Amino acid sequence: MSLCFLSAKEIIEKTKKGEVSSVDVAKSFIERIENFEKEVKAWAFFDKKLFLERAEEKDKWRLSGKPLGPLHGLPIGIKDIFKTDDMPTQYGTSIRENYQSRDDSKVVSILRSAGAIIMGKTVTTELAYFDPGKTTNPHDYSRTPGGSSSGSAAAVASFMAPLAIGSQTNGSTIRPASYCGVVGYKPSYGLISRTGVLTQSYLLDQVGVMARSVEDIALCSSVIIQKDLEDKSTVVFPTENFLERVESKPFFEPRFIFIKTSKWKNLEITASKDFDKFLKKVNKYVTVYSDPSYFEQIYEYHKVIHETDMAYNFLSTYEKHKKKIGKKMVEAIERGLSYKAKDYAEAVNSIETIYDTFKDAFHHYHAIITPATTGYPPKGLTYTGSPEFCTIWTYLGMPALTLPLIEGSSKLPLGVQLVGDKYDDVRLLQTANWLSKNFKKL
Repeated sequence: MSLCFLSAKEIIEKTKKGEVSSVDVAKSFIERIENFEKEVKAWAFFDKKLFLERAEEKDKWRLSGKPLGPLHGLPIGIKDIFKTDDMPTQYGTSIRENYQSRDDSKVVSILRSAGAIIMGKTVTTELAYFDPGKTTNPHDYSRTPGGSSSGSAAAVASFMAPLAIGSQTNGSTIRPASYCGVVGYKPSYGLISRTGVLTQSYLLDQVGVMARSVEDIALCSSVIIQKDLEDKSTVVFPTENFLERVESKPFFEPRFIFIKTSKWKNLEITASKDFDKFLKKVNKYVTVYSDPSYFEQIYEYHKVIHETDMAYNFLSTYEKHKKKIGKKMVEAIERGLSYKAKDYAEAVNSIETIYDTFKDAFHHYHAIITPATTGYPPKGLTYTGSPEFCTIWTYLGMPALTLPLIEGSSKLPLGVQLVGDKYDDVRLLQTANWLSKNFKKL
């Protein structure tokens, strides 16, 4: 079996033992990229010479007998909104073509220190908003991979990377992971640093991780979850034995809350039927929960915060390059400039108020279960899909994860989204791992 089909965990284990070299692993991914990148278009920057040089360095380090980091030799794709000092960081826009940062983002720095190899930069929608990049869906090149972490999801799904880093301000990790059929994880707000990452909204931006298994998600997350003094949103979060805890069996069989929300009516007919089949299969573990009326306010609150913050953070770009950036971005910035201060204050203050009202639901349940998207990946490459099944959880800062458990008649994936209580990420990942391992037996 080609090394590119190994899990992230297997690559690290085999590399550390000397069963395979980092160069051999790199060559396997290079071959895969050369065979599939022309159609998938997941990479904004990929230099195979640089990739091989980094792999050679890892092999020399291992042979020297020096201590190996927890991610030694693992190739990782990085969304092109994270600064890297040896690769361009272009934010998916022509106005930053060939822009080179002089330093790494915090996440990239942590990954390098842990022994990972940054293999390249993955495509993002323009400025991580809705105007799409060049990436296609690996399952059907005529369909969208979702956005904004388009390239990260597509690279993992097509085995051009074992793991990739993305981000989410609304549904930018969960949606593309669902459309591309991989595991996507958006942690609780404040667990992973955004230092050196394009800022859309301080209150909503979160770093995401994509892989092909929950274990690989946990492996990477245990390393990059760190307090960062430069990012005041980050908190101290214990990661000791993180992977072992995620892989362990829950103390008792998980219980889920199923919440349709008002957006259920927007679920495509075929996807709705397929999700109902899924719910019948797991019915023993699921309790239907009434949709809290105050959830409906969240969509407007999120929009006010998101667009006001974009108007603030991208004002200079808008004024200098209005004709060069996408129409959707321009419209969002202009709406952001029109909101009143009291509307923004109400939207911000309601985050904790709504969360405090709702959090008791987790006293007797492991996770919320809900669709990740409004359906299967849409046809065409001009629309990246709707994030509306992610909005509530992103706004509240709660951890979310999507599992590729549903496959339609056309072999396209549909993600099942699990949502956990804030800072209860280990239990969410443990529950997701249990469901992933046991779903076929249910």
